[in-house]
Amino acid sequence: MGFLKKVTALFNSSESGAGAATFPSEEYKGFIITPQPKSESGTFYLAALIEKPAAEGQIPKQYYLIRSDTYGSAEQAAEFSLSKCRVFIDQVGDDMFSK
Repeated sequence: MGFLKKVTALFNSSESGAGAATFPSEEYKGFIITPQPKSESGTFYLAALIEKPAAEGQIPKQYYLIRSDTYGSAEQAAEFSLSKCRVFIDQVGDDMFSK
């Protein structure tokens, strides 16, 4: 499978539909991290949604982080997603939304 097809498959994964495992969000330094592991061929990619709440009447900012790291279970991928997102937030902060 070509690279672009693999990336497309990650976003259209059956794990993102109904019946997919959901994981609790975590607040970290004013950001909300929601793990969203993506399944492919029996492994799970590290993926998460990072959100920054906005003032009333404004649109919240969102950043979708996905990495090539794979894990044997959705739970492991979710756990490491939180960890990687914390590091990402520490390194980049609000600049993640400027790209």
